[in-house]
Amino acid sequence: MIPTFFFVDPWGYKGLSLKLINAVLQNWGCDCVFFFNYNRISMGLNNELVKAHMNALFGQDRADALRTRLGSLSGDQKEVTIIEELSNALREMGGRYVLPFRFRNAAGNRTTHHLIFVSKHVRGYEIMKDVMARESSSTKQGVPSFEYNQASKNQPFLSNFLKPLDSLAAELLERFAGKRMSMLDVYDRHQVDTPFIKANYKEALRNLEANGQIKTEPPAPKRKMMKGQRSFADDVIVTFP
Repeated sequence: MIPTFFFVDPWGYKGLSLKLINAVLQNWGCDCVFFFNYNRISMGLNNELVKAHMNALFGQDRADALRTRLGSLSGDQKEVTIIEELSNALREMGGRYVLPFRFRNAAGNRTTHHLIFVSKHVRGYEIMKDVMARESSSTKQGVPSFEYNQASKNQPFLSNFLKPLDSLAAELLERFAGKRMSMLDVYDRHQVDTPFIKANYKEALRNLEANGQIKTEPPAPKRKMMKGQRSFADDVIVTFP
């Protein structure tokens, strides 16, 4: 099969299975996005009439474990758990790079569905991550939400209390303590399974540099100004304490 980008929409959940997704991804250069009807699947997990379909989607052992856990969880916890377990099942199957994108209803108080991207190559993951970031309805400190929520634009004050870039900077200091590496290496080695895009890494490193927490080569005064701030090219070398 030639390199192919698949969009799989089961119009519900019948027929959507790990086996199907694996068949889509097995050839070189093939990536997949599938429609994940969260509400129907959440209800279906404990419905004996569709048990076989749920087992095909999650794997029987994981589906049985989910059935046991979900009864004690709140709505938000239930959603996070289902998406987490689905992502783990896809990774175990060989789809190492998984990206969920959530859609909410017009009021912004309930999830309607997700689009789940799966790939075996980091390049496809990186491209789709940038696409999903641009389509996100909101950002916090420039970090995309990876969801379309029409109501989120009505809550700008509360969203300012979340500081995802601060957490990224702290993670980088801990993860790469004592390392000397390029900005691109930092990005490549950290960005998988995070909401952060390349621009977020440059901003976090720029902030660490301004606070004297890292050293760079070339240093900020020797780099050109772009849009009122010093550039941070992919080949800038970063030394972490």
